[in-house]
Amino acid sequence: MVLLAGMVLALLVLAAGVFYLNHTMTRSQKLGKRIDLAIHGRNAALLEEAKPEGSALVRLVSAFGMSVARSGLLSRKTLAEMTATLEGAGFRGGRGIGLFVGAKVLGLFLLPVLLYFAFHNIFVSTIGLVLKIGGGAVVGMLLPDMMAKNIRTRHLEQVERGVPDALDMLVICADAGLALEAGIARVAQEISQLNPDLAQELTQTSRELQIGADMRSVMFSLGQRTGLEVLKRLATTLSQSLQYGTPLTAALRTLSAELRAEALIRFEDRAGKLPTLMTLPMIVFILPCVFLIVGGPAVIQVMAVLAHH
Repeated sequence: MVLLAGMVLALLVLAAGVFYLNHTMTRSQKLGKRIDLAIHGRNAALLEEAKPEGSALVRLVSAFGMSVARSGLLSRKTLAEMTATLEGAGFRGGRGIGLFVGAKVLGLFLLPVLLYFAFHNIFVSTIGLVLKIGGGAVVGMLLPDMMAKNIRTRHLEQVERGVPDALDMLVICADAGLALEAGIARVAQEISQLNPDLAQELTQTSRELQIGADMRSVMFSLGQRTGLEVLKRLATTLSQSLQYGTPLTAALRTLSAELRAEALIRFEDRAGKLPTLMTLPMIVFILPCVFLIVGGPAVIQVMAVLAHH
C-alpha cells in the first residue's frame, strides 16, 4: 500500500507539473513563434508543423514531453534517434518528440496504477504486486515505441508504393518545362489525395528547396530521413543528372521502369510462395470437410447396421 500511495502521489505531482508547464509555457511559445515568424517570413508554413494539434490532453502531454526533452535528462544521441524514428513515421517539428516522450513518461507511471486497480484481487502477494507494477511500467515504456514503429512501417510502405507514380508525374512536369523544384511541389500537390504519406515527404523536400538548400543535400536528406532504398536511388539519379548534365526526363523514366519491374518481380515472388502458405489452411479447414463428405455416409450406414444387430 505504501508503494501504491507513492505512485498515486507521483501521478498527482506529475499532473500538477503538466498543468503548470502548460500555463507557463504558453506565453513564451507565443513570443517565440512571433520572433520566428518575423525572422523566417515566407517560410512560416514550416513553423506551423511544430504547433501542437489535437485535444487539450494531447497538447498537455506534448508540452510535458517537450519540457522533459529540454531538461537534459535525455542525451543528445537518444533525442536524435527518437527524432529520426518519428520523422521516418511522418511526424515533423516538435509535436512528435514531445508527444512521444510525454507518452513514455506517463505510461511509466499511469499503467502500473491502472493494472493494480484492474487486478487488485488477483496476485495479491508481494511478488504479484511487483509483477503488476513492474510489468505495467515496462509495458508503459515500450508501448509508445511499438506504436511508433508500426506507424513508421505503414508510412514507409505507402511512400515506397507511390514513388513510381510520382516519378511518372515528375517526368510530365519536366516535359512541360517546369524546373525540378517546381515539379516536386506540383507532384506533392497532385498526389496529396492519392498518397498523403508520399505527398508529405515531397512537401518537406519542396520546402527545403524553397529556403535555398542545395539540391543534392536535400535529396540525400530525403533518402536518409526515410531510409528507403528507392528514395536513395532517386537522390543518386538526380545528383548524377545535375552533375553530368544528362537529360533529367530520361533518367527519371529509366528509374521508374526499373522500380515497376522490381515491384512486379516482388509480386511474382509472393505469388510463387502462395501455394506453400496455403498448405496448412487446406489441411486444417478443407481436408476434414472432404473426409466428412466422403466417409460420412459409410459411417452412418455402419452405425445403422450395428444398431439393428
